Amino acid sequence: MQLYLNATSPYARIVRVCLYEKRLIEQVELCWCDPWAEDSELLQIAPLSRIPTLVNDEGEVLTESLLIALYLDTLGEGAMLVPTNAQAKTLALSGLGQGLMDAAFNVVISRKHGGRDVDETLLGRRRLKAIERALITLETHPCVVNGNSERTLGVIAVAVALSYLSFRLPEFDWENRCPALSAWHARVAASESFTLTAFV
Repeated sequence: MQLYLNATSPYARIVRVCLYEKRLIEQVELCWCDPWAEDSELLQIAPLSRIPTLVNDEGEVLTESLLIALYLDTLGEGAMLVPTNAQAKTLALSGLGQGLMDAAFNVVISRKHGGRDVDETLLGRRRLKAIERALITLETHPCVVNGNSERTLGVIAVAVALSYLSFRLPEFDWENRCPALSAWHARVAASESFTLTAFV
């Protein structure tokens, strides 16, 4: 299999963490690329030129991090990323993590191409408010309150989103503002799959 990715994509990091958790990392060739490049090899494989993109051994091209994670869950070893006895809870938490990640990523990209003034637009304000609401929700989420750091897809998605927020938008200072969430994240991020895929 081949995985097209870059080192700063939170979406790609979700998939990398999942590859370690499912013990599949040795079976995948990591193809580092720039998804913004018009002449990239990625564009020849995936018309949307988005990362991560996984090409499986049969040549099928899979995109979208959560969909790739669901596919990887059918392969390899390791605990289930989406346990059958907690499917709805896991997917609900995955959606919350993905939404936080989307809001943070779009803030970063919008600022990069439009400057910080984009934060004052309707969409800019909406993104910032979404991040704040997600942090408030996560601070009292049962998974956090109960200290569940088992690396399901939901836990992985939320933890990666929080790491990305620290990496790209440190002004949110969520670690100090959300002590329960910060302690929970520290436990998850101490795992091998997270330390080996840290943002650089």
